[in-house]
Amino acid sequence: MSVGLKYPQSLIKIKGIRLSASSAKIYRKKRDDIALIEITDGSVTSAAFTQNRFCAAPVQISKNHLSKSKPRYCLINAGNANAGTGEDGLSNSKAICRELAKITNCNENEILPFSTGVIGEDLPVEKINKALPQLVKNLSEDCWVNVAKSIMTTDTIPKAVSSQISIANSTVSVTGIAKGSGMIKPDMATMLSFVATDANITKDALDKIRDHALIKSFNRITIDGDTSTNDSFLLISTCAIDAPIIDKKDSKEFKILENEIIKVCRELAQAIVRDGEGATKFLSIQVDEGIDSSECLSVAYKVAESLLVKTAFTASDPNWGRIIAAIGNSNIRDLDIHKIDVYIDNICIVNNGERSKTYSEDKGMKVMRQNEIILRINLRRGTFSEEIWTTDLSYEYIKINAEYRS
Repeated sequence: MSVGLKYPQSLIKIKGIRLSASSAKIYRKKRDDIALIEITDGSVTSAAFTQNRFCAAPVQISKNHLSKSKPRYCLINAGNANAGTGEDGLSNSKAICRELAKITNCNENEILPFSTGVIGEDLPVEKINKALPQLVKNLSEDCWVNVAKSIMTTDTIPKAVSSQISIANSTVSVTGIAKGSGMIKPDMATMLSFVATDANITKDALDKIRDHALIKSFNRITIDGDTSTNDSFLLISTCAIDAPIIDKKDSKEFKILENEIIKVCRELAQAIVRDGEGATKFLSIQVDEGIDSSECLSVAYKVAESLLVKTAFTASDPNWGRIIAAIGNSNIRDLDIHKIDVYIDNICIVNNGERSKTYSEDKGMKVMRQNEIILRINLRRGTFSEEIWTTDLSYEYIKINAEYRS
């Protein structure tokens, strides 16, 4: 079940990136569950990882490897998170990196492992290592969709986006993939996402784009309020086009590239929400006229993660009392409730902190039946605005998570 998502077709190749997907038989039912991304020499990369203190073994290993070397390969598996596995988990992640390093004749530190799936189970090292030779052999520039599909868990559709822009008379390409459907409230990125461009850019400038992109995309989504142990985001620039290097953060070229990467990340982030486990509604929560971004986000997340609000949207029940209760529970001590307005799309339901005189239950129910809804909250106390994206909470969500390991 997904809201407004289409299966991705062919994606734009990124010069300097080759990919492949295969089956390591991690799942009981045969499917592609392992992937490899090869990054050409001379590339620059920027990464972000989960802030969950129980971060998975591959997250710990990837952080360590990034501190020592430039990455040449990303090795990704689905079906097993290799999280909550202690020293054995670290050893297992190192073991698959070591085996891939032998096959590709590179340094073990040049390999970044990524895992997603069930927490607390040992990584099937022998199965993964056995699949590596074929994975390397099948590397191709035209395998983005297959890789996006191979890293899915409870996702119902692969998430992939491509775009092209012109910078200094050169065509620059951006292609990204992501996976995620449940355990989604990123505290840096998303479950797993890989975005690549062939732009010529410095590491410092790419890091700046990474930070802005996360703020505007993956750090503005929530499905169930749970941050994964494995969240990882990698932004790669192969520097493969013949164009002047982008090194100034206030340059026109920097802004063009930054805006396009943000656009790609935003589409991927919204695709994760649209494919949220059991989702029947795609909800944009907008909070306007706050004193700062922090209080706008506090209100937005409190509403987005209220189980009562989410289930009301599932039932198309305009129970607006649940919305104002969630707003009142946000961490704003001096909130003046008598100034607050609330709209569902263009229907004003709350005006000056009480039911709008123009509102009727029929109007509310009609707009709640839509599968895409904007909930707008005006605090009328400042100049800041923030927007996040979330889903409703359906019976299917409970079924998916109750049966996840069965």
